[in-house]
Amino acid sequence: MLRASALFVLLIIVLSTAGLQGQATTDGPLARATSRLAEREAALIALRHDLHQHPELSGAEVRTAGVIVDRLSALGLEVRADVGGHGVVALLRGAHPGPVVAYRADMDAMPSDAPDPVEYRSLTPGVRHICGHDMHVTVGIALAEALASVRDALHGSVLFIFQPAEENGTGARAMLADGVFSEIVPDAVFALHTGPFPLGQLATLAGGMLSGRDLVTVTLTGAGDLAAAADSVARVIVSVGTIPPAMALQPAPEGFVLAQVFPEANAPQGQRRVVRAQITTADAKARAIRLGIDTLALPDVEVALDYEARALAGVTNDSGLVARANGAIAALLGDTAVIRADGIPPAFSEDFGSFEEHAPGVMWLLGVSNPARGTVGMPHTPNYVADDGAILVGASAMSAVLLDWLAPPDDR
Repeated sequence: MLRASALFVLLIIVLSTAGLQGQATTDGPLARATSRLAEREAALIALRHDLHQHPELSGAEVRTAGVIVDRLSALGLEVRADVGGHGVVALLRGAHPGPVVAYRADMDAMPSDAPDPVEYRSLTPGVRHICGHDMHVTVGIALAEALASVRDALHGSVLFIFQPAEENGTGARAMLADGVFSEIVPDAVFALHTGPFPLGQLATLAGGMLSGRDLVTVTLTGAGDLAAAADSVARVIVSVGTIPPAMALQPAPEGFVLAQVFPEANAPQGQRRVVRAQITTADAKARAIRLGIDTLALPDVEVALDYEARALAGVTNDSGLVARANGAIAALLGDTAVIRADGIPPAFSEDFGSFEEHAPGVMWLLGVSNPARGTVGMPHTPNYVADDGAILVGASAMSAVLLDWLAPPDDR
């Protein structure tokens, strides 16, 4: 696969011969933005390594947020910190009036005791970036740097959203509740997430791409056999599923329902038991399921059921935006740069869809695997490695997408 330096030689050739809504000239905004990215490559890689070495769990992203605030403030963006926890929101105002587009990057890490297989390994015991959020933050900052360098040509503004607590599924809703869109509701919102595709490729899908999740909490109290009652409740929940949990990391059939119960949540707490579960579904009708727990015979046991539909919104891409954005990326990186994201395992989900409930959006899976080096960027796996070359690929692709929106009205 192409390394970053070779990629940007190719980009200059493409920019000199292709047209992206009138911008892809050798001195146009897109050429200037991608040139800026190439100049900043070494610094951006160093930033990514620093973030990787200092991972922070959901709700604890203090240092990461501080780095983001410092970088964006230095660019002259209007920055708000501590939005929905440690979230950061920054506005880049263009020199001319126009639409507002948003770009979202999440920033939390995950628990992992597995050895970190890179030289810039995590310095925080038991915590690693094995989902690529260090890459997401770096791409977001790179994009802000690139677009700030062409601020004079922007017809509109960009709202940068750096989200905490994605891994526990609470960050997007917390930022929305804290007014992330209270002053400005964007016309469109975009995001990347690392994926196991080869370096140089992006994958997406119009419509539902990542399944949402419903959360089930059943609290059992009383003088009856709470352990047996918890087992019965768990069996009812699992029976809702149409595929077994063992298939969570394999492509699922259309309309699947994956019902997972977390046994550690069944530990006794005095005279009560709590059963927690997730229902992952690709079939919107399945969200109407209300578990048949009230039909169980549970002597002397009181049952309290809390069923939260769409607790994790998943990702549903706007088909019109997908076509337009993919066209912008293809004009820059070539027709084979964007592929169809088929066969995504049902265990993979995201709360980016919470933002899509307020503005149409698109998420891409950014290829971070490097077959030549034998590294694979499969999120949530012990040997996860994201190739540094993906920073410029992702930032360049998103520059093309956003500049397509922020071009002069006659060029859109």
